Amino acid sequence: MSWLPKRLDQLGTVSRGRSRHRPRDAAHLYGGPHPFIQTGDVKHAGLYINDYTQSYSDAGLAQSKLWPAGTLCITIAANIADTAILGIDACFPDSVIGFTPDPHEADARFVKYLFDATIKCRAQQFSQGATQDNLSQEKLLSLEFDVPRADEQTRVADVLSAYDDLIENNRRRMALLEESARLLYREWFVRLRFPGHEHTRIVDGVPEGWERKTLGECVTLNYGKALKSEIRVDGEYPVYGSSGIVGSHERPLVKGPAIILGRKGNVGSVYWSSKSFYPIDTVYFVDSESSSLYLYYALKHMHFISTDVAVPGLNRDFAYSRPLLRPADTMLRAFLESVTPIHGQLDKLDEMNQKLRVARDLLLPRLMNGELLA
Repeated sequence: MSWLPKRLDQLGTVSRGRSRHRPRDAAHLYGGPHPFIQTGDVKHAGLYINDYTQSYSDAGLAQSKLWPAGTLCITIAANIADTAILGIDACFPDSVIGFTPDPHEADARFVKYLFDATIKCRAQQFSQGATQDNLSQEKLLSLEFDVPRADEQTRVADVLSAYDDLIENNRRRMALLEESARLLYREWFVRLRFPGHEHTRIVDGVPEGWERKTLGECVTLNYGKALKSEIRVDGEYPVYGSSGIVGSHERPLVKGPAIILGRKGNVGSVYWSSKSFYPIDTVYFVDSESSSLYLYYALKHMHFISTDVAVPGLNRDFAYSRPLLRPADTMLRAFLESVTPIHGQLDKLDEMNQKLRVARDLLLPRLMNGELLA
């Protein structure tokens, strides 16, 4: 393959996301039908972005722009040069740049993989040194990188995307499995339509033999420990922040299985780790002895709010005050017998995805330099 140096704007159209309204957090802008993609959504996506944590109202859309599916999103603030392709029409703010490939010049998937292989590292080095690292559109467009013809880009992208397609299929299966467990929890412990509910007396508003507790009466929320990214040593143990897994480390802080609860940032987020892990200081964790899949789904149904306006976060005393229903032991065992096999399947699918990512990442640099398809 012949490779020629190009800039991003020579391969397609590049423009910055739009969010014109001030203040940006005005409530009337949000909660509508229009997907609003943020830097965190790009970071945690696979090849395509189909999930999002926020949406715009019609007023939000009016002060922004709706980008078509197929647009490559490139983050330039918060997390630098993360990329993913829109799988849906969506808006995004000016902390994200949109790249629309010219079909005669580029394949968006290839450009995304090229960022993963080489451009991301260069862009991050380019953006360092300011008070807050950021990457301007001008800096991004000043970078040149070697690319082959569009048809050859597609050949490379087809090989790599086959792995990502399998990963995405497994991810969807995992989402369906966890949703089935969540719905079972809601049916039994929120709607109280558990097996045998027709023949169970209700005493003081709860089934006989069940108890009303507070979270603080049942568990201790332990603080995570700071672990800066520059001192982490890549290893087999996941590092958890309030947005989920944010890296890995050579040693764990907490024995699994255990529960992680977001304290700062993504307040009230809840994660289950079946293996030992390292929770950083933006989260609480519940130790292995006190963690259970029942508690995990109970926490996911709790309403946690920020009680500190100056520094948004989850106050531990407030968290401890949250009501927690303690079912009878027989019902608790029945629930665990139902959801434990589901989580066994989740672990197998997650392990499969990890192996697929390793295989893809081994191919990535060799395909990006033209070695395998020459």
